[in-house]
Amino acid sequence: MNIDTSDWVWLNDREVCSARHLAEVSGLSDEEIEELVEMGVLAPVEQPGAPMDAPLPRAFHLRCIVTVKAARRLRDDFELDRNGLVLALTLLQRIDALQDELGALRARIVPPH
Repeated sequence: MNIDTSDWVWLNDREVCSARHLAEVSGLSDEEIEELVEMGVLAPVEQPGAPMDAPLPRAFHLRCIVTVKAARRLRDDFELDRNGLVLALTLLQRIDALQDELGALRARIVPPH
């Protein structure tokens, strides 16, 4: 199997993409992306001079691609409504944050000799 590395994208907090791109890669509609923003699951990148409630196109960190793809899978696989989807995504984000915190704490512990 050949993998073309030219298509790889580093999902980070430095690079941004548009809401339209999030919709394209996830299979969600623009309205569903906007609902995730309104419910606090997705946070647009603050752009100098632009209000946070500005209409699309907004910019989002590339790591949001993971969130919107998970949202589409949860919606389709478990037939979650909007509120169930927001709850599931919020809990998954909290689990990720706790795992990061636990990993940082474990890294600070010096193993006994």
